[in-house]
Amino acid sequence: MAETLLDIRGLKTWFATDDGMVRAVDGIDLSINRGETVGVVGESGCGKTVTARSILKLIDMPPGRFEGGQILWQGRDLLPLDAADMDRIRAREIAIVFQEPMTSLNPVYTVGDQIAEVLREHEKLTRRKAIDRAVEMLSLVNIPNAKARVHDYPHQFSGGMRQRVMIALALSCRPKLLIADEPTTALDVTIQAQILELMQEMKSRFGMAIMLITHAMGVVAETCQRVIVMYAGKVVEEAPVAALFGSPRHPYTQGLIRSIPRVDRAATHKERLEAIPGTVPSLLDPPPGCRFAQRCRFATDVCRQAMPPLKQVGPGHFVRCVL
Repeated sequence: MAETLLDIRGLKTWFATDDGMVRAVDGIDLSINRGETVGVVGESGCGKTVTARSILKLIDMPPGRFEGGQILWQGRDLLPLDAADMDRIRAREIAIVFQEPMTSLNPVYTVGDQIAEVLREHEKLTRRKAIDRAVEMLSLVNIPNAKARVHDYPHQFSGGMRQRVMIALALSCRPKLLIADEPTTALDVTIQAQILELMQEMKSRFGMAIMLITHAMGVVAETCQRVIVMYAGKVVEEAPVAALFGSPRHPYTQGLIRSIPRVDRAATHKERLEAIPGTVPSLLDPPPGCRFAQRCRFATDVCRQAMPPLKQVGPGHFVRCVL
C-alpha cells in the first residue's frame, strides 16, 4: 500500500466575526499519499485555501480557530504543535506556493536573498552557499541567466517568471509535500501550461506529493491522479480522476464538468456553457441538510432535512448525496 503522508480527519476551521461564526471548513476528511498529485476543486469560497493554510497553521488566530479534528503529518498531529515545532516542518517538509505570485514575494529583497533566507534558516547554510543553491534552484525552474538574475528584484520579473521563483523558493529544501494554491491564477494560458509542466517535472525529480488547489477542472484532468470536490466547507465527492470525469455522481460535480468549454466541438456545435444557478450559501448559518440542495435540480425534501454521509459508490469513489 502507498505510504500516507497527510491524513486530515474531521477538520473544522472557523472564524469569529461580528455577525457570528463562519464555518469555512466544517469537518473534512482528506488524505495524500507519497508521490501522488491530488486536486482540490470547487468554487471560490468553498474552503480550499483555508484547508491549505490550516495544514501549515497559517490561520490568523484570532479571528480563526480550530474547532475540531486532526491534521496527521506522517502520523503526527500538527494541531497541538507550537510555533517553533511548526517552523521545523514548514518549507522543510511541507511547502506552499501561494495564490498570487505578484504579491507573495517581498519587493524590497532580491529573489536570491529570499530563497537564501529559507536555506539559511532550515539547512544552516552560509550566505555564500545559500546564494549558490538559490542560483541552482532558479536554473532548475528554467529561469534564464540565473547567476545574474539571482540579484534582481521581484518587479524585474514577469508574472510567469515570478511564479517560477515562487516554485524555486518552495522547493529549495526538497519538501515531501508541495501545496500549490491556484498556481496559475492571473497567468496567460501558455504560461499556465508551462507552470503545470514545470510542477510535474519537479515532482518527478524530487519524488514529492502535490496538493493542487484550483477551480479549473481542465487542469485537474491533465495533472491529478485523484480529485476532491469541496462545496461550502464540506467534501461532496472524492474519486480517481478517470472515475470523476467518466462518471461524476454528485450534482455539483456534474455542474462543474458541464461548465468546461468543449474545444473539440466548438467548430461544429455552438453551445452555451451551462452555469450552476444560485450562489454558495452563507457559512454563517448554513442550511440544514445538503448544502447544495438550494441549487440542485434533483433536490427533494429528504435532501433538506439532514446532511447526507459520504458514502462509497465505487473503488476509491465517495459521494455525499442521497441519490
